Amino acid sequence: MIAIDFAPVNALSKAVRQGLLDAVRALEADPDVAALVISGGPGRFIAGADIREMSQPPDAPFLPDVVAAIDACAKPVVAAIAGAALGGGCEIALACDLRLGGPKALMGLTETRLGLIPGAGGTQRLPRLVGVAQAIALICEGRVLKAGDALALGLLDEVVEGDLLAEAIARAPGVPKRRLSALPVPAGDAAADEAAAARARKAAKGVPAIDEAIRVIRAAGEFATGLALERAAFLALRESAEAKALRHLFFAEREAGKVPGLESVAPRPLEAVAVIGAGTMGAGIAVALADAGLSVTLVERDGEAAAAGLQRVADLYARQVKSGRLTDAQGVERRARVTPTADWSRLAAADLVVEAAFEDLAVKADIFRRLDAVAKPGAVLATNTSYLDLDAIAAVTSRPQDVVGLHFFAPANVMKLLEVVRPALAAPDVIATALALAKRMGKQPVVAGNCDGFIGNRIYALYRRHAEVLVEDGASPQAVDAALEAYGFAMGIFAVSDMSGLDIAYAMRKRRAATRDPAERYVSIADRLVEQGRLGRKTGAGWYAYDAAGGKSADPVVEALIAEGRAEKAIVPRSFTPEQIQRRLLAVMANEGAKALAEGIALRASDIDLAFVHGYGFPRTRGGPMWAADQMGLRAVVTEVEAAHAAGGAGSEPAPLLLALARDGRGFADWQPTEQAEQQGGQQP
Repeated sequence: MIAIDFAPVNALSKAVRQGLLDAVRALEADPDVAALVISGGPGRFIAGADIREMSQPPDAPFLPDVVAAIDACAKPVVAAIAGAALGGGCEIALACDLRLGGPKALMGLTETRLGLIPGAGGTQRLPRLVGVAQAIALICEGRVLKAGDALALGLLDEVVEGDLLAEAIARAPGVPKRRLSALPVPAGDAAADEAAAARARKAAKGVPAIDEAIRVIRAAGEFATGLALERAAFLALRESAEAKALRHLFFAEREAGKVPGLESVAPRPLEAVAVIGAGTMGAGIAVALADAGLSVTLVERDGEAAAAGLQRVADLYARQVKSGRLTDAQGVERRARVTPTADWSRLAAADLVVEAAFEDLAVKADIFRRLDAVAKPGAVLATNTSYLDLDAIAAVTSRPQDVVGLHFFAPANVMKLLEVVRPALAAPDVIATALALAKRMGKQPVVAGNCDGFIGNRIYALYRRHAEVLVEDGASPQAVDAALEAYGFAMGIFAVSDMSGLDIAYAMRKRRAATRDPAERYVSIADRLVEQGRLGRKTGAGWYAYDAAGGKSADPVVEALIAEGRAEKAIVPRSFTPEQIQRRLLAVMANEGAKALAEGIALRASDIDLAFVHGYGFPRTRGGPMWAADQMGLRAVVTEVEAAHAAGGAGSEPAPLLLALARDGRGFADWQPTEQAEQQGGQQP
């Protein structure tokens, strides 16, 4: 037996590859060995490549050589898959003659998630099992199959309920050699293959690996030729800008939950939770919590409103059932975890209460006063505010140490980002509890300090303001949106504003009006749209006009308002290229991000990248605004920020941190949280 023991997931580091190759060769040469069993130990197999090595030159032994040795072994080789066989781990399993899985086995070729394709025969062996169309779908989606699904498709030969390793050892000597490399690709349906390729390209979102995967899979008819094409494509993609950006995000996601000072802090227990406010956001939060297996009390002002909130929850589950994401039984079970009520005394049983009421400080302060009186000692009191002062909210309670911000993004049950906002007096175990909850819900947490808009909305507000400056200076909303979509955003900023509702940002601007610096350039076009009742899609008109089917088009009314605004300021409109629009908006995002870093609002630049990728549609293949700024070059960013400052006035000044990094020839990726601590006298947010 070959046992791989390289915690935590048996990643295919150089040492693991070497050990596996040596073991296969030694056991094949041993006359006393009849067959080989490869095991990753209890609950494991091999979860893929060591991603850290991807940024280094390839180093022998190469994975294709290890897989080839398993494939060519004269003795039967059995894979005992008790856990994740992903990426290269799946490729090793596919080279074995028999694949036995435990009930918790997972299989998948997930390389496209990192901007790559399988590089050790996965694109050639998988089509021989499932056909070209299914292989395109599985590889291009990076789909992970549970044991039953893997069995149904033939990736597993059997699911063993008992002692998997003992069964594999007992059966191995009698297993016939079955090299997938020697099998033909099943005859397929050309139309089905093309349809699968079309679906994959449509969902590609700028990932070059998808086209390469389709090309190489289609070459699987001749194994040796296809294998050579696969390897060449893999090595080229490994060095691509997209793959580097996706690797950056891979590591960023693993770093985001690491908060200085919380390394040994245990979270508070969470079982019963409550949500105050059963509108669209509150219902979505309730569903996210119920999906995590928690019992949820949904609190509203009266019985009628509570019943309406439960109906919203039911509607969300009905959509998931209709789409096939849940079975009828699962939908019923999860909906049953949510109990509506208008009785505030029910909050006394909750370990966590999330307030999801109207975005108004007075409203939220009143709720927290009432909540303070009824919640049990030690309960975590969370607010879903997007902009408001967490310290002011916490101050109305007798327990500010228990208050935290949990900023969900709409739709709350779908969007992955969760900003964990840290008030000044929050207890460490409250932040630890928020992070544990995010993990339980499958959310990506980003810890933020307390300021207006926290990380995401603070930077987004500057991004939107400068998009409006570009429009007032001569660009059309359509041109700005087209430039952003060409960059990789699914939607441009003006289309997103229409979808969200222009009244939301309007209310925020009015709230800030009294404290706005008079030297800040203010573009009033969006205000005029709102004041004419143009709130976006919900009123059929905003920055765009919308037809009955939801299709958008440029609107002469908007063009007239823009022209009027320019005339009032005597602005002679000029044209902007798509690249100029992209560079300007990227620069102002990175500049405001630099200010958030220096102030300790964001712990690390990669946290800002995660916030924008997971919460604001920033294209993953660009790595986030801070990563993209590094690729642009910070000296070029400074030049663009200076132009933005000249156009936008106060609030757009180049950040001292940006200037310092550019001067030193460094990037945001080089900046460490300890530098912020030093700048702030050792204080962490």
